[in-house]
Amino acid sequence: MSRVSTAEPPRRVLIVEDSAVLRHLLMRVVAGDPRLELAEAVETAEEALRLVPRLRPDVISMDICLPGMDGLEATRQIMAHFPTPIVIVSDTLGGQATHVSMNALRSGALAVLEKPQGLSGAAGVAVAQGIATQLYIMSQVPVIRRRLMKADPFRHKGMWTRPLAIHPRILALAASTGGPTAFARVLGDLPADFGLPVVLVQHMGAAFMEGFAQWLDQQVALPVMLARHGMALEEGRVLVAPGNQHMSVGTRGEVVLHDGPPVQGQRPSADVLFSSVAQVFGADALGVLLTGMGEDGVDGLGRIRARGGYTIAEDRSTAVIHGMPGAAERAGAACISLPVHEIAPHILRIMAGSPLPSEGPSNP
Repeated sequence: MSRVSTAEPPRRVLIVEDSAVLRHLLMRVVAGDPRLELAEAVETAEEALRLVPRLRPDVISMDICLPGMDGLEATRQIMAHFPTPIVIVSDTLGGQATHVSMNALRSGALAVLEKPQGLSGAAGVAVAQGIATQLYIMSQVPVIRRRLMKADPFRHKGMWTRPLAIHPRILALAASTGGPTAFARVLGDLPADFGLPVVLVQHMGAAFMEGFAQWLDQQVALPVMLARHGMALEEGRVLVAPGNQHMSVGTRGEVVLHDGPPVQGQRPSADVLFSSVAQVFGADALGVLLTGMGEDGVDGLGRIRARGGYTIAEDRSTAVIHGMPGAAERAGAACISLPVHEIAPHILRIMAGSPLPSEGPSNP
């Protein structure tokens, strides 16, 4: 009797890159990983749009700066008509390229990666493995057709509870895959006179962090900037952890940056930030864990809750990847789980001392 193979078929990759050299490098990355298979490699967005309906790739590697239609518009078109996981592979230069990359994430792309400069040596091998792994992981993320719509109002199933006896003094947030869009929504729904300092961790390549902070600053009313060591926490200002450094808060209300080992495979780590917030602010802390893979942030969020602070996890209904917030729910680290469009209103209700909906798998 013949044995039926249970091996998973390789994930098919469409590469969109106008540089022949980089296109060849990315083709080598795909060819060198048994989990992946090249569907096609093209140099324009127009070619990609013609091929996607026929090829039905599992994931697309998309350049941003393309002749004719750019990668942002291509992402919008693909997500509107043929939803497919898209990974932006971009230059690390700041300015317009980074801004467009961030907008592509908001339009439905899942991640942004740095273009490889070469594949030789240990560093080149590590870059190739990182790109291949991201393409493989993102190929398995379910995506939906993106269209402009007004979010449905949150319909709570439980009773409204009495106001919480907490007086927040800081808001800490963290996210991984899907984070830029989620941060833009949550922080964009907060008023310009928001009365708390805000600190956040976004898992992203170090080369993109300054551009991410600049992009987010343009999306929301609150000022957003990359954190520096010793910078004071200020009400109504958003400080973003820089790439490849952990960020904590100090006892004097200042930012502490350090080069400790990665936690949960991440630096900066949400666990490091949340744990320091729990230690310094205790019951006066608000912690929010948004979309992302893995479990970074779960332990730290639990520490905030254990000290009497209030914690929120993004609900499965809106999280691009429910890994981190889902793990927080299962661990009992989240006081409540909410769709992303209800997180800011909930925070404002807490600050106003208003009644809160008693919904969520781990309500206080």
